[in-house]
Amino acid sequence: MLNVSEQPLYFLPSRTSDRLLQPFWDYLLLHHLPLISSPFFPVLLAFSSYFFFSIPFAILDVLGERVPLFHQYKIQTGRKPTLGMMARSFSTAMYNHIFFVLPAVIISMFFLTPPALPPQAPTLYELFVDGLAVLLLFDTQYYIWHFTHHKHPQLYRWIHAIHHEYIAPFSWSTEHLSIPELMTVGLWSNQDPILLRCHPLTTWSVTVFSLWMSVEDHIGYDLPWALNHLVPFGLLGGAPAHDMHHQKPNSNFAPFFSHWDRIFGTAMPLRKKMKKR
Repeated sequence: MLNVSEQPLYFLPSRTSDRLLQPFWDYLLLHHLPLISSPFFPVLLAFSSYFFFSIPFAILDVLGERVPLFHQYKIQTGRKPTLGMMARSFSTAMYNHIFFVLPAVIISMFFLTPPALPPQAPTLYELFVDGLAVLLLFDTQYYIWHFTHHKHPQLYRWIHAIHHEYIAPFSWSTEHLSIPELMTVGLWSNQDPILLRCHPLTTWSVTVFSLWMSVEDHIGYDLPWALNHLVPFGLLGGAPAHDMHHQKPNSNFAPFFSHWDRIFGTAMPLRKKMKKR
């Protein structure tokens, strides 16, 4: 069943500038309705974003010092992920999605009514404000979850330790997660936009953007054009903060922003580059 709104396809009067996304939204509804109304679409969007965002940085890791333009920004210069490490992280993500995420989606189809796709696109203001609200809410949830699992030995051992298998993170390790952690993150990613009554296009945009930030946090490179350098006032932690978290696990618990770590005293700046002895 297609989760399409049964409202008549007319639009409320609005300034043209308010609906710059309307042509794109109309195109999706007209040409890709079966795809975007499928309950599997969010999973496909998330996993494909993780896959395609990770590839360029995996290539950089393989090439290493042969690309000095990028290698000079490597945080832990003495630690280089091997092809085996990359394959293991990617296969873990594939396994979790095939045997747990997809079955969960199938089961949910019998109990949950898919939300309707509205005929009207969100305004750019709505997309930005609602998207920011989703990111801030997720950042808060994960900070609490992350802090708790690092402070409780059993929770850390059985649920979160797999993500800390590597002291130096790399792009494919973004989703090197246990099944409980992946399902928890997936639950928040799906339910937070519903709770905040976000437009589907806003939800999908946040999915792609948050996956980019997650991969960027794990790349192991402090690139000067990364988001944490482009956004002012140190509002984002980025790769330096998360790399430091893998070196010093009792610091930098927030996934994206830096305010919770600053407020609760768990922020730790990146140390100078270390070379593995």
